[in-house]
Amino acid sequence: MGRHPLLRQVPWPSVVAGTLVLGYVTVFVLAMVHTSYDTWGALLVLPALMAIGTPILARVAAANPERDIFRLLMLAMALKLLCAFPRYLMAFVLYGGAADAKMYHQKGSELALFLDQADFSAGFHYDLGMKVAGTGFVIIVTGVVYAITGPSLVGGFLVFSWLGFWGLLLFWRALQIAFPEADTRRYAKLVFFLPSLLFWPSSIGKDAWMMFCLGLTTYGVARLLDRRFGAFLFIALGSLGTAMVRPHVTVLAGAGLTVAYVLRKRPKQVSALGPLRMVVTVVVLGAMVMLMLQQVNTFFGTTGGSGDSVNQVLSETSRRTSQGNSVINQAPTEDAAPAFSLNPAGLPMAVVSVLFRPFPFEASNIQSLFQSVECFALLVMFIRGWPRMRQLPRLFLRRSYIAFALVYTLLFCWAFSTINNLGILSRERVQVLPLVLVLLAVPRPEGDRQVTRRRSRPPVWRVQPGQWGPRPPTTVLRPARVGGPGGPSQPPPRPRGDRPDHDFH
Repeated sequence: MGRHPLLRQVPWPSVVAGTLVLGYVTVFVLAMVHTSYDTWGALLVLPALMAIGTPILARVAAANPERDIFRLLMLAMALKLLCAFPRYLMAFVLYGGAADAKMYHQKGSELALFLDQADFSAGFHYDLGMKVAGTGFVIIVTGVVYAITGPSLVGGFLVFSWLGFWGLLLFWRALQIAFPEADTRRYAKLVFFLPSLLFWPSSIGKDAWMMFCLGLTTYGVARLLDRRFGAFLFIALGSLGTAMVRPHVTVLAGAGLTVAYVLRKRPKQVSALGPLRMVVTVVVLGAMVMLMLQQVNTFFGTTGGSGDSVNQVLSETSRRTSQGNSVINQAPTEDAAPAFSLNPAGLPMAVVSVLFRPFPFEASNIQSLFQSVECFALLVMFIRGWPRMRQLPRLFLRRSYIAFALVYTLLFCWAFSTINNLGILSRERVQVLPLVLVLLAVPRPEGDRQVTRRRSRPPVWRVQPGQWGPRPPTTVLRPARVGGPGGPSQPPPRPRGDRPDHDFH
């Protein structure tokens, strides 16, 4: 039965859109009456962020050859913004506000109030009560955000989650630029929808800011390796952003960039200044790494030579993270650091520990159990992707972006293996996961792809006429003529299998 004629004339898309708008306005009014701006301010921030992001994603999708990419990007942005709400509930309901985001919100609100009332013509001075590098810089970012949006706690979570999404988008674009033969569709699904990358960088704090700035840096690296304009601007902005919060991560990215640039494929026609330009660039990159090492010493308050300072930093990191229920190695005393080794022979174990722990049997609560399921699934993907992994030694020399991803990943695992708490490690590893997932986007070897194509048979409903060879000739059965020569007519024989339904048992 068809629909009633009156129902056919109803503009259902407009009705649905109007219903959603009416519902949103109703919720907004009720929230204004019964809650503070901390909560209902998010109802203003959320559509504003979507309105800003949608045309940008439309331009990105219009210049992208992949199918349905705009729908995928819009879904990724919406899901990333929605993950700000469970992240907020975890910090302020599950943990009762015992999170860094509470401090950032309070200090950022004070700074935003000062910025609104300050008379900049008479000078500018504001005492953070701490040094700018590190926590102080995130307070400044939060204050600037609140000066624009107003001091809304949930709105702040949404803005930082939105920043984290653009970092993931820049990682995806970097892979398309520097490694175009990669399986970028698969990488997009992994980097946009991996639970850790959706959840952890969705809070007011360092994680979302680092994700955004690392994406900027990586995008600049990809443009540099592909000889595109503006590469150093993105690298400089991204490196400055990471150095103001976690300079030791900037050092790791700088080391990966230096190796990748040395291994970069040379153009067929080299100008007379080509070798000189390369030497100058390597010297500049090396000087940047040394400056970042000096910044690391200042940041952590260490002294001595480079080897001593690295050891002091890692020892202090191990000591500070030796608290809570998810401790890996217990320290002998409260003030002492657990034993750790910088021996390169322990690098494989460090990679496993940083990327794939906690294991399911190490879970101590529901949160770590969910995290262990993701880690186990990631481990299975790497095991099943062994044919892709076998190409890494060859691609390390042929595709310098792979060299950048591998060097950064190995150095990150080596440095962060000193973190002695699995809960903290789960949150910190998001700084390396986008580049780890690059290894899963390596295309299959050509031989394996041919075998897969030959063995796989398309579904029946997708087969084109003649795809499986010529069809066998069919015999048309004609009924005999009634009363014709040869006696009475016989009914035509029924083809095999053409029986009434009730004959099948």
